Amino acid sequence: MNRIIIIGASSGLGQQVAKLFLERGWRLGVAARREERLMELKQLAPDRVEVQSLDVTAADAAMRLRELIDRLGGMDLFFYSSGIGKQNRTLTPDIELNTVSTNGMGFTRMIGEAYRYFAEQGKGHIAAITSIAGTKGLGPAPSYSATKAFQQNYLQALEQKANARGLDIRFTDIRPGFVDTDLLNGDFRYPMMLRPEKVARQIVHAIDAHRHVKVIDWRYALLTALWRRVPRFIWRKLKL
Repeated sequence: MNRIIIIGASSGLGQQVAKLFLERGWRLGVAARREERLMELKQLAPDRVEVQSLDVTAADAAMRLRELIDRLGGMDLFFYSSGIGKQNRTLTPDIELNTVSTNGMGFTRMIGEAYRYFAEQGKGHIAAITSIAGTKGLGPAPSYSATKAFQQNYLQALEQKANARGLDIRFTDIRPGFVDTDLLNGDFRYPMMLRPEKVARQIVHAIDAHRHVKVIDWRYALLTALWRRVPRFIWRKLKL
């Protein structure tokens, strides 16, 4: 029976992906700060779900991940769906620093530990949600777009490292557009909002297909392709 660990499974895309893998008969280890939300998943298949309270910004997060892996009996696929992000037009310090702590330090802590586990095992698959926001620096959300670019480069670096060592570790960098989850709740209305259920199905398909990078959906694939071609001297003048 295949085993997946999902970080950030208490809500949003992490929760939706967890349900899809449960339907497939997988064993799940689910982790997040809100343990009570994780128990809702466990009730769906009590004999196939292990629950772990975990804060990616805490120093003991890697140890808690290893405990969850042990209780699950191992790990074949690691799916990372944890993160924060919001617009910060006034550059409020707490927002910037908390975003860097969670999306930078927390991401590195968890992805790094998953890589070390799979390196010991000799094989595995790491899939993580980054964002189209990592394509360019976005003035309305500086730390968010910067940390998403960091995440994408970190995954790329680990993929190169694994190949250099001859390790059978696969990587899937998932870059959704705006998804209608708690992360984007607020006064601002985002365009081209995606339904989380549909996005979750595309995520699972990308993992099955061993995609290295998957932008969701086709509209955002076109948009980010255009963004990459905008010269820096023009980009900096855009009023977003």
